[in-house]
Amino acid sequence: MTEALFTPFTAGAIEMANRVVMAPLTRSRADNDTAEVGDLHVEYYRQRAGAGLIITEASQISAQGKGYIKTPGIYSEGQVAAWKKVTDAVHAEGGKIVIQLWHVGRISHTSIQPDGQAPVAPSAIPAGAKTFTVDGPAETSTPRALETEELAGIVADYRHAARAAIEAGFDGVEVHGANGYLIDQFLKTGANKREDQYGGSIENRARFLFEVLDAVTDEIGADRTGLRLSPFSPANGIDDDDPQPLFEYVVKKLNAYNLSYLHVVEGATGGPRELAEGESLEALHKLYEGVWMGNNGYDREMAIEAVKSGKADLVAFGRPFISNPDLVTRLQKNAPLNEGDQNTFYAGGEEGYTDYPTLSDAA
Repeated sequence: MTEALFTPFTAGAIEMANRVVMAPLTRSRADNDTAEVGDLHVEYYRQRAGAGLIITEASQISAQGKGYIKTPGIYSEGQVAAWKKVTDAVHAEGGKIVIQLWHVGRISHTSIQPDGQAPVAPSAIPAGAKTFTVDGPAETSTPRALETEELAGIVADYRHAARAAIEAGFDGVEVHGANGYLIDQFLKTGANKREDQYGGSIENRARFLFEVLDAVTDEIGADRTGLRLSPFSPANGIDDDDPQPLFEYVVKKLNAYNLSYLHVVEGATGGPRELAEGESLEALHKLYEGVWMGNNGYDREMAIEAVKSGKADLVAFGRPFISNPDLVTRLQKNAPLNEGDQNTFYAGGEEGYTDYPTLSDAA
């Protein structure tokens, strides 16, 4: 009997061959000046086209949205043309691919920002997080608080990036609302001390997220739009006084959008899945009427059980996809997985990127 994890699934307008998703993974191999992907990216994503869906590495929607060196963008004609080679390669292998739309907010450095300016955020509160600059690791710079009238321009950047993604041949987009980046900064009290209509109440703090979703779904359709959230993750120095009611409000409001899927980091990003008292993913899932994609530390047995029991419709795997381009085949056959080399996760070239063996290589 075929496990449900390996059966086809449709999320909005995206038809997948299986329910194993390649999670977005920053690998820092784009051209640092143009933010364009290259031939290495084409091969990397082509190798992993056996996933039911590939979500690309986070890609900034503007030069201001960039927070780390060598991350790709999706706003210029050159970036669109470069990504088109990736989507063509994935589609030629029968795969599906969406791009993750990213604005880092305060998780940046003046040396990375246009004209050496301060990064932007809801409030001028430093994250106390780390980023990577041309000179190596650095503490994130203190941001400047966005003026109310600037926000419409950033929403327009999301809209433009969504249109660019479709022009580049992507099957859709994932709005990155997780892990302490700009949208998460607006949502959570630790980073948002605003006194205008974007701060204070839950409704106000969620306003920016929903303005972004309104723009993106209007531009390309809700059935091609996914959203990633990390309700309880402290990633990048983010925190909230009371996240449960915040995300219950968000999830209930999301029901009206009929998004392709909701991608949820379950627990701390790349860390423990345990939640604090009063925090419940189960309660959020019960409130959500759409497609739920689980993420965070899944292995084969957990993923099979989650789909079988209805805890998740789709399961995203991150690091296992770095070192196992044929991860779906390995999971189906219960074959051993290659270990990843953490020294080559970020930056560099083909080593630790496109040179991991498949089962057929080993045969």
